[in-house]
Amino acid sequence: MKCNHGVWIGITILTLSLLPPTAHSQPAEQSTTKTAGNPKRDNDNPVDAAKLHNPLLWHDPGAIDALDLYNGRGGKEGQPVAPFKFESENMQGTNPKFDARDANGTKWRVKLGDEARPEVVASRLLWAVGYFVNDDYVITSARVEGLRLERGRKLANGEQIEEARFEKKPDQQKKIGIWRWRENPFLGTREFNGLRVMMAVMNNWDLKDVNNAVYSDKSADRDIFLASDIGATFGTNGLSWTKDRSKGDVNTFKKSKFITHQNDRVVDFGTPAAPAPLLAVNAKHYQMRRDLEWIGRGIPVTDARWIGSLLKQLSHQQLVDAFRAGHFPADEIDRYVEVVGARIQELNAL
Repeated sequence: MKCNHGVWIGITILTLSLLPPTAHSQPAEQSTTKTAGNPKRDNDNPVDAAKLHNPLLWHDPGAIDALDLYNGRGGKEGQPVAPFKFESENMQGTNPKFDARDANGTKWRVKLGDEARPEVVASRLLWAVGYFVNDDYVITSARVEGLRLERGRKLANGEQIEEARFEKKPDQQKKIGIWRWRENPFLGTREFNGLRVMMAVMNNWDLKDVNNAVYSDKSADRDIFLASDIGATFGTNGLSWTKDRSKGDVNTFKKSKFITHQNDRVVDFGTPAAPAPLLAVNAKHYQMRRDLEWIGRGIPVTDARWIGSLLKQLSHQQLVDAFRAGHFPADEIDRYVEVVGARIQELNAL
């Protein structure tokens, strides 16, 4: 096929415009050098393994079939309470974020854009099967007094925002760093492999280390590990050439691959997948994404079946409630639940 020079230039410009800024496309260990010099940045340095105290990745969720997946870990009483006051903008990541306080003085990290809705759903499902999550909610409409944004101005109408994710850490927890997929205390365990499977169930393809967090939980004398930035979910298997397809898109989620290969011992999943070939124009970013593919491959069948047995305890209504929490349209919710339900069946049939 022939293509004139002007077309190729156009494709290249389009591709580069779709890629995230360089600082955010690097692995965690290459993107955390400014943390110490800027107190407003999160602590995104890899945690020192020698200083960990009672590290924990998973806990017994108890009666899964009794959990409230609409309100989640924080419960109905934990929801943010209007009015809200703007504190500061957070410039990390690709989606606009800022900190605000509610009427009770509680501090919330507010995220705008295409990750807000899928992130809350992903949080509900992880929490239901025993993984640690933040308290988060989608607020359909809110006024934030004094709101000032450098990014995402088009997503706000003055001080008014729509479809925003409000998130906070549970009480008595403080972020002490991030953890690496390739280097952590849980490698090879059923719980770690179960988390890998959950990333595939939800099509969470953005598995950079910087999207993980370690919190010091003073109330329980432990350090808890969690996948903390989980908004790149319920879309394609990997970064797509068009942003709208990659996150919270029921059509691409339904068409995406789940189990790609299996034998008696291990199973491979379609997520995370390499980005669309068109995005290889940025070789460094493309290779970084390719290097994440192992997370969804070579997972012991017994561990995949175990996480499937936990998911199986969720009722159809609980799955519906999880997507209701993300404020997806009713017709899309039914389609999302159909796909997730089918994936749960596949895990249990391994």
